[in-house]
Amino acid sequence: MPNRGPILGVDLGEKRIGLAVSDPDASIAFPAGFIASHGRPQDVAALREVVEERGIVRIVVGLPIHLDGRASPGSQAAKSFADALGEATGIPVDLLDERWTSQAAELSLGESKGGRKKRREAVDAVAATLLLRTYLERQFPSRAPCE
Repeated sequence: MPNRGPILGVDLGEKRIGLAVSDPDASIAFPAGFIASHGRPQDVAALREVVEERGIVRIVVGLPIHLDGRASPGSQAAKSFADALGEATGIPVDLLDERWTSQAAELSLGESKGGRKKRREAVDAVAATLLLRTYLERQFPSRAPCE
């Protein structure tokens, strides 16, 4: 990865798009909230603003696939969205299998308080963070935290 700088993790959803951002060294992923989804043109424009504001050098978008590895109904939509995002921002956009991110996000939040809507919003950001963390660990295995 030639460009040094923050990487944006994107967890696409029908109502919200979860966001996570790495530090400039791409070693730690942080939750960055969500944006409300209003359709592809508006979503791409909103993400382009995030990219510009935060100096993002690369994006990773979650690719929804079935547990057995088959493409899901959302797989092609995610690929198409990633292509549009790359074209709009002019930076590389990668796809990463997101089979376990939402379930892992739900588990990590446990019985958090704040109501159903707040919980869903938190799950979106945590799922994006888990997606980005997995991506960073695969891109930079020597930087992965010790267990």
